[in-house]
Amino acid sequence: MKTSDFDYNLPESSIAQTPAEPRDSSRLLILRRDSGEVEHRRFSDVLHFLNPQDLLVLNRTRVIPARLFARKETGGKVEILLLRRRNERTWEALVGGKGLRVGSKVFLPPDSKDSRLWKDAKSGDFALQQPPISAEVMEVLQGAERLIQFSEPIEPRLAALGQMPLPPYIHERLKDPERYQTVFSRDVGSAAAPTAGLHFTPRLLDEIQARGVRVAYVTLHVGLDTFAPVTEENPAEHQIHTEWCELPPETADLINETKRSGGRVIAVGTTSVRTLESAEMRQDKILPYAAATSIFILPGYQFKVVDAMMTNFHLPKSTLIMLVSAFAGREKTLQTYQTAIREGYRFYSFGDAMLIL
Repeated sequence: MKTSDFDYNLPESSIAQTPAEPRDSSRLLILRRDSGEVEHRRFSDVLHFLNPQDLLVLNRTRVIPARLFARKETGGKVEILLLRRRNERTWEALVGGKGLRVGSKVFLPPDSKDSRLWKDAKSGDFALQQPPISAEVMEVLQGAERLIQFSEPIEPRLAALGQMPLPPYIHERLKDPERYQTVFSRDVGSAAAPTAGLHFTPRLLDEIQARGVRVAYVTLHVGLDTFAPVTEENPAEHQIHTEWCELPPETADLINETKRSGGRVIAVGTTSVRTLESAEMRQDKILPYAAATSIFILPGYQFKVVDAMMTNFHLPKSTLIMLVSAFAGREKTLQTYQTAIREGYRFYSFGDAMLIL
């Protein structure tokens, strides 16, 4: 097995730049693993493929406005992308800017509502009456990653100072930041959205539950490393970064009840899949889980919890297309991707979805 086995050519025109409106008007490709049969529907038709007693598992993580713009003491521009929080003031981050060594400091621009500002009565201009928020490089990590410490907790300031960290292949400006959040998002902490969940509307979820399908939630805080292409020739040598996830007791109970009643556990998104498959099984029962996971699912993996999967179309040579290939089969996955390209499906974060049964 080589990383090149998971490569494919995608026209740039197939990369979705804006989300579908309404959310559930996106397209849905149905792939049946046993026969390889493919069916083309709208996402709102998904409820016709779900059965009473099935369990839909959603990732309720919420994306933080993690992209910050700062300046060095010399005035040079710096871009900070928060990845993982160590504590209230310390974060792992991608830092764009030259010469940022241990001890380097950068300064964030104040928000106009910041209490540290005062307004000059004559000129009407705002000026600082306290030092601006600063961030100091505490440790150099891999590549452009740095461990940085802010002069005060930054999370309460992100709504005012931060921007939504859209993936680099999206060039259109997002008018409504909530369109990069799922309608059920709750637990703040992701650097990227669990994109398979973006297609759901409150009404569609109500209709799904009215059919007797139960809904459960997990949390996995998505890091940008998940989307990075694998560069090693042998994918098994790739080191996947850890992400924090939680499978709460009430979700574990619903999964065990679903398995006992003969229903299917349907994971929405690769993040839900990784959370479910990270949990421990004991005597055929799944146990609650709350810890970091670095599970890397490659073809040959035996799934112990997930019976069906809903997912978007992923980047070539990424750990995500490898996970989908482990579930549906590599050849079948790549054949289906070629079908989706021919049929005009939209790819990546704001793209269409696939339901693998």
